[in-house]
Amino acid sequence: MSEADAPARREGAPGIGAARWIGKRVPRKEDARLLTGRGQYTDDVMLPGTLHVAFARSQIARGNIVSIDTGAALDVPGVHSIMLAKDLARQPITMMSFFFTPSEVPITPLADTYVQYVGDPLALVIAETRAIAEDAAALIAVEYEELEPVVTVAQAMGGPPIHPGTDSNVSAEIGDEEPEGELLDALNAAAHRVRQTVVHQRISQAPMENRAILATREGPEELTLYITCQSPHNIARWVSLALGLPEAAIRVIAKDVGGSFGLKNTPWKEECAVICAAMLFGRPLKWTEDRYEALTASAQAREAEMRLEVGFDADGRMQASHGIYDCNNGAYPQGADNNIAVHMFMWPAYKMPTYGFVSRGWYTNTNGLAAYRGPWAMESLIRETLLDKAARKIGIDPVEIRRGNLVYLSDQPTTSCMGIPVDDITPGECLEKLVANFDIPAFRREQANARREGRYLGLGIATYIEPTGSAGSMAPMTGELAQVRIEPTGKVTAAMSTHSQGHGTATTMAQCIADRLGVRYEDVTVYEGDNTRGGFGPGAAGSRQGVIGGGAAIRASEMLADKVKTLAAHLYNASPESVSIEEGIVHIAGAPEMSRPIGELANIAYGEPHRLPPGFEAGLEVQFRYQPPPMTMTSAAHACVVEVDADTGFVKILRWIASEDCGTVINPAVVEGQVAGGLAQAIGMVLLEDMPYDARGNPMAATFKDYLLPAITDVPIFEYIHANTPSKTIGGMRGVGEGGAIIGPPTLVNAIADALSPFGEIEELVLPLTPARILDVIEQRDVSGTARLRAGVREMEEAAATAIPQAGPANAMAPPAASLVLPGGTKTAAATAAAIDGDWNLVLKMPMGPQAMVAHFQTDGGVLSGYLSASEGRQEFAGGSWGEGCARFEVKVEQPMKITLKYDLQVDEDAISGRCKMGMFGSAKVTGERAGRR
Repeated sequence: MSEADAPARREGAPGIGAARWIGKRVPRKEDARLLTGRGQYTDDVMLPGTLHVAFARSQIARGNIVSIDTGAALDVPGVHSIMLAKDLARQPITMMSFFFTPSEVPITPLADTYVQYVGDPLALVIAETRAIAEDAAALIAVEYEELEPVVTVAQAMGGPPIHPGTDSNVSAEIGDEEPEGELLDALNAAAHRVRQTVVHQRISQAPMENRAILATREGPEELTLYITCQSPHNIARWVSLALGLPEAAIRVIAKDVGGSFGLKNTPWKEECAVICAAMLFGRPLKWTEDRYEALTASAQAREAEMRLEVGFDADGRMQASHGIYDCNNGAYPQGADNNIAVHMFMWPAYKMPTYGFVSRGWYTNTNGLAAYRGPWAMESLIRETLLDKAARKIGIDPVEIRRGNLVYLSDQPTTSCMGIPVDDITPGECLEKLVANFDIPAFRREQANARREGRYLGLGIATYIEPTGSAGSMAPMTGELAQVRIEPTGKVTAAMSTHSQGHGTATTMAQCIADRLGVRYEDVTVYEGDNTRGGFGPGAAGSRQGVIGGGAAIRASEMLADKVKTLAAHLYNASPESVSIEEGIVHIAGAPEMSRPIGELANIAYGEPHRLPPGFEAGLEVQFRYQPPPMTMTSAAHACVVEVDADTGFVKILRWIASEDCGTVINPAVVEGQVAGGLAQAIGMVLLEDMPYDARGNPMAATFKDYLLPAITDVPIFEYIHANTPSKTIGGMRGVGEGGAIIGPPTLVNAIADALSPFGEIEELVLPLTPARILDVIEQRDVSGTARLRAGVREMEEAAATAIPQAGPANAMAPPAASLVLPGGTKTAAATAAAIDGDWNLVLKMPMGPQAMVAHFQTDGGVLSGYLSASEGRQEFAGGSWGEGCARFEVKVEQPMKITLKYDLQVDEDAISGRCKMGMFGSAKVTGERAGRR
């Protein structure tokens, strides 16, 4: 082990002891293959008889389809077939959300009677080559009845619903818009009230490898998919539910994947269209997205606006906070999202007494929302930039305002203001390590000298925590499985449910196995990327693989090592405690002459059953599924130094230090690579990347000439401080994959704001911080036009606040589809107190999608009791109240976490409506109707 790695080893997890491979910078197993062009991506796969697919797409953002003429396209030589929505309908499919529930609004792989965004796929062309398919797609003529598009969140707030059968453009909502009660009193009593608004631009995930799929039907109910994805197991599960096929009949293979960042969590419209077409057409079909499609038709991310207010006392200690969050879900999000996680993780790292919020997602006629590395990252961006703004207003140092409010290890265990248990985080400790490695007083002297020379330097600091390795709290996020075996050759193979998008899991999992089994790293081979090869596991999402996959690999290897020791003790008449395994050699303490290669024991275990101990299972193989704690927190503090050119508004990053606590470090190089990749994306989000739409809903960044990704010249050499505090998981790891993309933006923004402080405050943070927007602050005028744009947005929002959306002519597209949310009435002055006794069909608008349930109520005077029943089970309640048409009761929930649900419902004849307060999740809308109502 090199001296550079020593700190990681000294602070390893309890029980690691004389670790041999965990903590080392070993060469990645994947690199030789990938760096020499021998990787296998989806587009590299070709099956006999493969035909190619291209799509004809909508040229308008919203409208009814009057006609589609495919005649000219069908005449192109080499075209085999053209399929429209009516053709694909012969293979039914139910589009699912990320949470394995049906999409909240009807979605079909190909647009049927109307289109909802520019790029909406209309027709699927099957041809001999991709080029022929593209040429034919260009000849498909579509006639539209164009309708006025809803492009922005402000328009969605006041405009008519874009989806038939819905009563507004709200895709998901939770919380309370106005602070009230104790929260309002605390804000009013605060010595300082600081507000921050962040307008986050829309971005493209822009992975190295675009979406791609090769689908082939193997039999009546057998389907093989080669697809670029984040988990073959989750894709198989998703497709199984969507098609109604047995999961065992679906094989998903994804050997190499060139980045995903959340985009490839689920198949979406195009991939599903290819799957359905392959089932119907009977030949292998391949679609590889080109870069134009990737930028204009792939789901996008991040577009949101948030307003946060925090009250401080005279010394800068937090008193109360309220947040308002609105995000653009586009027309067809991969899951209707109000981003409750923004609020859940806003304050657990800080001593915030009370917090209230409202969070909403909005449907618009733009491309749908997908996850992106750290989907809740707005919480760190707005909180940490507000803290720096508050420090300048109150007159204290940015480090000190954090020190006075952060949760340190000495403060734990505690509970956040939203009820989240906090007992294993180190943001304060990360900050102290950061400050110890950066001379802030020296920088301030340098900054002052530079300003006298007309140069503007800035220092940005940010802290954060991140939930990683989640399991058991939602359907897609569960444990991971490791199947480890010693082959008769003495080599070790492992089938893992992990999946690499470039993270190096074949390397890190092999390190865990070699470390705990006592074999050479070079002798371990890890297999992943095929749902039929290993057991179910969610794979790559939520910074989880090192935590859960690593824990599974470690424990399975320890179990297998115990099995080897039991066999060796039996064969050599020794005690298991005297047996050790080092570098693949089995040793007996005190008897060096009895040392044997592990392969020799493996041959006996597999081929000589008569020599095995009684009850010993033949072979040397073990599997272990690891279900860790529901969340494992990662903490970090970063510092960034920039220079802003006052003449041009350009920003140069001079230095960046990351103090990361990811627990036990499996491979420092992999950890640092993950941090660096996230920080590169953070730099792009703050300074460069933008996916704007014009007033007609046309995407304005269709090439990398317009969509600016960070280049190597934009990214500095990062410095790393490994602040390793082992977690409470097997192995002590914490996730690290998303951290840079979450903490990076506020660190960089704070550095820029510090550099600009002589000129004034960035009152509204509108991203990206282009040179023109930076000149807005320097020159104190609207150089960029952002002020005019924001004034127009505010006018629209104010108008929307008083407007009542009407389902007028603009919503007349196609026959209205049945809404998934049952309409609920509201009590009017003329309403009478209706009876509530009996059964009701209710829908609770949960953060992860609508929750349908049956409620049974019975009254005894003013006392209400009954039960709520859903597919997950039945919960009874008693002691509620009933009167004046109002029902109030509480239900205690134990899983996935303990929460008391407080219902406040109003009955109006056969309709019911109201809200449910859900602890940390805020309050959610409840609607329903009496069972049996026609």
